[in-house]
Amino acid sequence: MQGGSDMANTYTQVYVQIVFAVKHRQHLIHKSWKDELYKYICGIINGKAQRVYAIGGVEDHIHILVSLKPDMSISELVREIKACSSKWVNEKGFALGKFQWQGGFGAFSYQGDALENLIRYINNQEQHHQKNKFKDEYIALMQQYNIDYNEKYLFVFMDE
Repeated sequence: MQGGSDMANTYTQVYVQIVFAVKHRQHLIHKSWKDELYKYICGIINGKAQRVYAIGGVEDHIHILVSLKPDMSISELVREIKACSSKWVNEKGFALGKFQWQGGFGAFSYQGDALENLIRYINNQEQHHQKNKFKDEYIALMQQYNIDYNEKYLFVFMDE
C-alpha cells in the first residue's frame, strides 16, 4: 500500500457566492478604501488555498465568488475573512468607530456555465444597487435557492 494524502485522488469544482453585510448594515465601506479591502480579503482567501473569481459590493455589504476545495468549509472561510478583515479595517482606522461584520452570511452554489453572468453581476454591484435594495436582492436569492428562512433572523435591515 502506498502512502499519501487522502485527498490525492479527490477532484472537485465547487463555486460559491458568499454574501455578508456590515453590522446593522451601516454604510461604512467607503469608495476611498474599498479596493484595498477587497485586495486584503482576496489575500485571506488565497492564503487559505482557495480561489477568488470576483469580489464586489457597496457601502453595506459584499459578494465574493470563490471556488472551494474539499478540505475547506464555507463557515471556516467566512469566519476567517470576517475576523481578519474587520481587524484590518479597524487597525487602518478606515471607519469611524468600530467596524464589524454582521453575524451570519448567505452562500449560494453555481455551475460553471453561470459564472460569466455572476462575475458581471458581482462586478456591477454599484450600478445594481442604484435601483435595487439589498434586502430585496438577498430575499430573491433565498427564494431562488428554495432556502427556508425567517425574516426575523435575516440581516438587521436599517431601512425598516
